[in-house]
Amino acid sequence: MEKRYFTKRHLFLAGAVGALLTVFALCLALWLAVGPGGLTLLEAWGAVETRFVGEYDSDRALDATLRGLVSGTGDRWSYYLDAQGYADQNQRRTNTYVGIGVTVSYEDERGLLILTVQASGPAAGAGLEAGEIITAVDGFSLAGEARYEGVDHIGGEAGTPLSLTLRTRTGEERQVELERATVETDPVHGRLLENGVGYIKLDNFYTNSAARVTQAAHELEEAGAKAVVFDMRNNSGGYVGELTEMLDALLPEGPIFRTWSKGGREEVVESDENYVNLPMATLVNSGTYSAAEFFAAQLQESVGAPIVGEETSGKGFSQQAIPLFNGGALNLSTGAYATGGGVSLVGTGVELDGELSLTEEKNELLRAGKLPLEEDDQFLLALELLGY
Repeated sequence: MEKRYFTKRHLFLAGAVGALLTVFALCLALWLAVGPGGLTLLEAWGAVETRFVGEYDSDRALDATLRGLVSGTGDRWSYYLDAQGYADQNQRRTNTYVGIGVTVSYEDERGLLILTVQASGPAAGAGLEAGEIITAVDGFSLAGEARYEGVDHIGGEAGTPLSLTLRTRTGEERQVELERATVETDPVHGRLLENGVGYIKLDNFYTNSAARVTQAAHELEEAGAKAVVFDMRNNSGGYVGELTEMLDALLPEGPIFRTWSKGGREEVVESDENYVNLPMATLVNSGTYSAAEFFAAQLQESVGAPIVGEETSGKGFSQQAIPLFNGGALNLSTGAYATGGGVSLVGTGVELDGELSLTEEKNELLRAGKLPLEEDDQFLLALELLGY
């Protein structure tokens, strides 16, 4: 039998061919995974890294690139968070966070509008009030687009100082010095009123909110409540899991949530036969968002619970936080959803049974948590629709 020998040249050629095949396989896999757009993005990043002659902060450039990528989808519900922003978000969503004890909105271009001040937080101790605007943090102006970075500047380590510039409701400017602290929040506030109607206000749908609402509802039921009014005003939503657990505990047997993934696969969440057997109503306003407006819509669909207040946000996509290698995350819309009966809220919001807006003065009191229910026109209309 003829013996064959492999020379160094043969081995080198074989290795080169193997390497080329490996590179080709990797390129093909990358092409299939990210497509031409993804390869173009990598090509552009490589060009900046290897050929740009100026000095630049690569982390800042990456953050800006990722923000632009998400913005380019045209989806107003999706967003990018850098590493610190993602860590802060995860902390806030436990209903425990390091901060100053306020909730804010971005509706005023001058800065962060304070909606509520928690009694046990540093902000309350420093005299901050709902309706004031945080215009700067440690000298950093929050005017215009910079206000979206405001929460990141306010966050930090417990015990560290910060200086806030505030604009009062009368237009005066003042400076406040305070320290960050760990703030624990209870998202649920409930009580039984003298007329026998129960009242439950929910601030968000984050960790433990479902268990707390369920507990509050059962306590009211055991105390002999005749009906329950749920207050979802200025509630910015939260986790789908908390929403569906809450609905399951409150509503009778039947479908309560439908969702579709990118591939079109449908999932339906069903409520079991255990429920709170009381007439219900829900209060909403323009600050009722995401899970909060869905809650109202599903109670209305399942048990005819009237909805009172203002037009809501009209959201119908759920977001998933996708962690990234740099420590940040894409909060990306990964599912479309609708009520158990298949009704989407996109572009329409909830269907109001009683449309009514509060005066500006009463809205400020509501945001501050200081509006008495006996002076709350939306609450009084809900009682009327329930027959009380």
